Amino acid sequence: MRASHLLRGGEDISVEPADLPPLKAIPEELPLKVLYEDEDVVVVDKPAGMVLHAGAGHRRGTLVNALLHRFDQLATGSSDQRPGIVHRLDKETSGVLVVARTDKAHQALSMQFRNREVEKVYLALVHGRMKTPEGEITTPIARDPVRRIRMTTKLATGRTALTQYRVLEELGRLSFLEVRIGTGRTHQIRVHLASIHHPVVGDRLYGAPAQIPGLPTLNRFFLHAHRLGFTLPSTGERITFESPLPPDLVDLLQAARERG
Repeated sequence: MRASHLLRGGEDISVEPADLPPLKAIPEELPLKVLYEDEDVVVVDKPAGMVLHAGAGHRRGTLVNALLHRFDQLATGSSDQRPGIVHRLDKETSGVLVVARTDKAHQALSMQFRNREVEKVYLALVHGRMKTPEGEITTPIARDPVRRIRMTTKLATGRTALTQYRVLEELGRLSFLEVRIGTGRTHQIRVHLASIHHPVVGDRLYGAPAQIPGLPTLNRFFLHAHRLGFTLPSTGERITFESPLPPDLVDLLQAARERG
């Protein structure tokens, strides 16, 4: 049957779907900002808009593709499509990310993340003024049963999560925050802040408006992985890396200051 064939109703149709080709990361020459590298780990400054690894709808242009082109090996402990990946940043979240080059380093870093020994500090611009200059959100997080691309804090069940915030600036009806997370749940900062009625600016999935009157349009949400601290597997040295706010977030923040 041709794709252009029009059905009249009542026909019986049988379909035999073909097997999907296996997802496997391949080297690809892409821009990559490396902050640090040794024989065990690579620390990169991930741009917004880049996904971490191959998945549905994303076979090329990923961070893993770029890393495989730049380095001769990554840890194989994750999977064929996620070599070296120890933790995650959403596609539209920019900032510091560490990747393991060896399986031993992958195990050591994974243990640090599980034991909450890794310092993870983000910068976020959110709607509204916080009730207190500092706060903590501990509501469990689960997959939204209706909108599967979202997470939620409204179910009785969920995985434990810890998010701490500190107000850096109040900018009219916006708040610029430093956010620390003790866990790494999917969309954790975004869903936790939205749950207390302070969605991240630009995050339409969690209720933020697409545009703020008087401010430039942001083509992503305002969330940046600013600082990452961990222990190097090779030496045992505690080390910290920072990424400054990228230009699009600096421009919006400055516009909010001028308006405020």
